[in-house]
Amino acid sequence: MPTGHENEGYRRLFETDGLTFGAGFPLTGTNRSTPDPEAEIRLAKRAEAVGFDGLWARDVPTYWPKFGDAGQTFDPWPWLSHVAAHTDGIALGTSSIVLPLRHPIHVAKSAATVDRLSDGRLVLGVASGDRDPEYPAFGVDRDERGALFREHVETLRTLWRDEFPEREGRWGRLDGALDVVPKPTAETIPLLPTGNARQSREWIAERGDGWLFYHLPERTLTGYLDDWREAAGEKPFAMAIRAELADDPTADPEQLHLGYRAGTEWFQDYFGRLAELGVDHVIVSIENDDPERGIERFAAAIIDAD
Repeated sequence: MPTGHENEGYRRLFETDGLTFGAGFPLTGTNRSTPDPEAEIRLAKRAEAVGFDGLWARDVPTYWPKFGDAGQTFDPWPWLSHVAAHTDGIALGTSSIVLPLRHPIHVAKSAATVDRLSDGRLVLGVASGDRDPEYPAFGVDRDERGALFREHVETLRTLWRDEFPEREGRWGRLDGALDVVPKPTAETIPLLPTGNARQSREWIAERGDGWLFYHLPERTLTGYLDDWREAAGEKPFAMAIRAELADDPTADPEQLHLGYRAGTEWFQDYFGRLAELGVDHVIVSIENDDPERGIERFAAAIIDAD
C-alpha cells in the first residue's frame, strides 16, 4: 500500500492535529490572463508567514473560455520551482496534474525535480481531466482517460522507485537500458487522486496516498467520508472551497459556486464541522478585492482561532 509519510510536504499537511489550510493559486485572483508573478510570490510568502500549510497550483494546459478560467496560467512545474525558491517549509501541491494529457516520463522527471528543489515539499493531486477540447488537442481518446490514468499512476510509482526500470504501456516502453532521474526525496511523491478520476472508490483507496475532492454540501460530504474511511482507513481526505469573507462577521452564508460568502463567525463553525467530520486539509480560494487583506483576515479569524 503506497504511503507518502516520508515526504515533508505530506507530513506538513496531514501529520498534524486538526484541520490544515492551503491557499490556491492564483492568489491575486487573476485566472483569465497572466497574473503578476511578483505579486503572486509576495502573497505566497505572506500566506506562509500567517500560518497556511500549503500552496496549490493548478494544471490547465490550455485556456478554454467556456470553462471560465486558466488557473494560474503558468505551467505548474516551473511555477512551483519558482515558489519553492521564495518560501521555506510550506507544502507545495498540484490540484491537479491531468495525467492522461502528459507523458509519464515527463511527469516523473518534472515532479521529482520540483520535489528535490523544494527539499521534499511536493504533494501531487492527479486527475483524469474535465475539459473536453483538450483531449483531441493532445491526440488522446477521452474515452480512454480512466485507463490511462490508472496506467500512469502505476508507471510513476515504478519510475520513482526503480533504477533502470522495465515497463511498457500505451505511452511507450522502457527496457532497462534507461533510468529516469532525479529520484524524489522519498520512495514516492504522494499522489492524491482528484474527484473520482474515473476510478472506483476502492481503487483510489488502495492506490492513492489520500483523496482530493471538490466542495460538497455537508450532507453529501458526510456520506463520502464514511465510505472513504471504510475503504481507506486513516488515509487523508482534502477538499477545495471558495471562501468570501463578508465585512460583517455575523453575516449568514450565501451559496457561491463551489463555496460560500459568509461572516467569519459562520466560517469558524463551518470549518470546525469539517474537522469533526474528518476532513484533513482544505484548499481555500479566498475571494477579496484586496488579496493580501483577504489572506490576513482568513488567517486571523480561522487559522489562528483553530
